[in-house]
Amino acid sequence: MTLVLGLLLVLAVGGAVCVVWADRGGPGWVRVVARVTLGLGSAVRAAGRNRRRGLNRGGGDADGGD
Repeated sequence: MTLVLGLLLVLAVGGAVCVVWADRGGPGWVRVVARVTLGLGSAVRAAGRNRRRGLNRGGGDADGGD
């Protein structure tokens, strides 16, 4: 489990570095990695919004009472 989390951390940091590098005019492969990183970030944010929205519609009263 630690290995998987470490790998995810390395990928996230590498993607962030590529986003900054691409913004400064890096090579083509860096721009591709930056686009993928930004796209995945948008997808994760959208999934989080949808998940929260679904939890808020859980039914019942907001106060949980009668």
